[in-house]
Amino acid sequence: MGSLRVIERLGRRLGSDRRSLRQAVLSVAALLTLAAGAPAALAETAIERAARTGELALGVPGTAAPYFKEGANGQLQGYAIDVAGLIAAEVSDYLGRPVKVVSETTEGPEALFRQVHNGEVDLMCGAQFTWEREMFVDFSIPFALSGIRLLTQGGTLDGTPDSLRGKRIGVVKGSLGEATVKALQPAARLVAVPTLAAGLKALGQGQVDAVGGDSVLLATAAQAARLREPTLVPTVALNRYAVGCAMPENNSTLRNLVNLAIAKMLQGYVNGDAASRQLVNRWLGPDSELGLPEAMISLYFQSVLLNYEQIALPPQP
Repeated sequence: MGSLRVIERLGRRLGSDRRSLRQAVLSVAALLTLAAGAPAALAETAIERAARTGELALGVPGTAAPYFKEGANGQLQGYAIDVAGLIAAEVSDYLGRPVKVVSETTEGPEALFRQVHNGEVDLMCGAQFTWEREMFVDFSIPFALSGIRLLTQGGTLDGTPDSLRGKRIGVVKGSLGEATVKALQPAARLVAVPTLAAGLKALGQGQVDAVGGDSVLLATAAQAARLREPTLVPTVALNRYAVGCAMPENNSTLRNLVNLAIAKMLQGYVNGDAASRQLVNRWLGPDSELGLPEAMISLYFQSVLLNYEQIALPPQP
């Protein structure tokens, strides 16, 4: 119907000039023919590419334990790496051929999101869900829960807005931590740091009063940092969100297989499956650097539904 209206408008504008009208109609028809043929020329889907190459491209935004870290042998390991391995196994079963994960290191989370959006990378696991990001990539069901908190030392801050007024808060530029702290207390003095690790170093040297960022990443990094009485504040995260895998949009088969792989892991953990418990506990459980109780992990896995992130609303009177 849209193309007919275009032709009618052209006809009214061109009046009785039949030759011009005929040329306009032919031009529109040629454009419609090209548009109709465009879908056939689109790039292959992630699953089609995996079937052809036997590979799934996993984007890695640098070291971010417990999701990504360098092992003793120099190889990349972590919770996200193990989850990606489960996804590759699910894709292999679906395609009937071996599919492996190939890691591709990028400059950081925001650059990686652009690559996922453009279809240059198939998976970004350990990704923080936000409604803004959902507009550009697809997300899986979550396999972790996190939020924005502040890491301080010596109990100097309690995480309330008043406690942040005039304080030096280290934040990674463009991160959720920066946006959350800025919205919570505009009078805080934000200090840009290239990474959370650099922020913790600045905290230890007294260059900042606290570091704002992902609570899971901060808690894990604090174990290796030399800090005086490291404390995460406030008790309840300033902003909570789910953590899962991001994928290029409109790759429904890949998304279904990713969700199936994660759901099997969550259900296995809840059911007491030894392999699932070992995989998750290695990175999140009682004996990990994070040290979460199994009961807490099971409770969250059972409650995984559709609530990926809290939406900030004005406070009620």
